[in-house]
Amino acid sequence: MASNDYNVFLTDNGWAVKGQGNSRVSGYLGTQAQAYDRAREIVSNNGGGEISLHGRNGAIREKNTIPNGNDPRNIKG
Repeated sequence: MASNDYNVFLTDNGWAVKGQGNSRVSGYLGTQAQAYDRAREIVSNNGGGEISLHGRNGAIREKNTIPNGNDPRNIKG
């Protein structure tokens, strides 16, 4: 089963969205926020996963888990 985890990181071409283990980038966007939104859309459409958000220095500064809709912690009250 393929991983549905994505990384958002800065390149010379802009902010990249790349699936973990993929050889190609899914897209380049102008801002980190746009790239994060695109990664979130991809992950959500494919059943959930994790997004690693890298800072300008390349280090991971934040990780976000996107649930697949069956998150047991999703309590509606």
